[in-house]
Amino acid sequence: MREIIFDTETTGLDSREDRVIELGGVELVNRFPTGRTFHKFINPQGRPIHHEAQAVHGISAADLVGKPTFSEIADEWLAFTDGAKLVAHNASFDIGFLNLEFGRLDHPAIDSGRVVDTLALARRKHPMGPNSLDALCRRYGIDNGHRTKHGALLDSELLAEVYIELIGGKQAALILDTVAVQVNGSGDVADIDITIATRPIALPSRLTEADRTAHAGLVATLGEKALWLRVGAG
Repeated sequence: MREIIFDTETTGLDSREDRVIELGGVELVNRFPTGRTFHKFINPQGRPIHHEAQAVHGISAADLVGKPTFSEIADEWLAFTDGAKLVAHNASFDIGFLNLEFGRLDHPAIDSGRVVDTLALARRKHPMGPNSLDALCRRYGIDNGHRTKHGALLDSELLAEVYIELIGGKQAALILDTVAVQVNGSGDVADIDITIATRPIALPSRLTEADRTAHAGLVATLGEKALWLRVGAG
């Protein structure tokens, strides 16, 4: 299974007027990072960057001079994400911006069935919160000390680690085959398949013949009603 953990940075909070200025993504296959990433700074075509937004991500208009427009990177992003689930924190925000950018290019909106919202997943797993990306990094012991500003690629890399923890990817043997999560900030749910690997060769027993003999001797002293005798007979 292929998934893209992604994040956007924007000129502001109004997806109807503001624009995407940074887009980053990290590829996972069967819950493991492949090393493939996507990262672009994007020229907002004259749309000013709100001071509040710049204080969060640190990107200025000067930083975006000469960068490609969204239309110039759209095909590359679509190729990178083709056929994959899209995973984001507070996904409705990022998807809303991307859909309006695609709408300006007369491209169909992203299918909400492809989208997994890690914020919704975190709220289900940790209903008492807090569930910001920074808070989840602290909860799971993920080092985010180098995150002094938001950044699309950095946040995607951190979210990939958080996502694996949220779905129990590092303890696959202890969880169910599928987990239902809220997608795209709505009431809809989607099943996430979790592959549980099996050992091709069973591990050898650690019991020695001496151990077995000693155990048999102990059981023999427990009497005819000993539970061990019934277990052995079964």
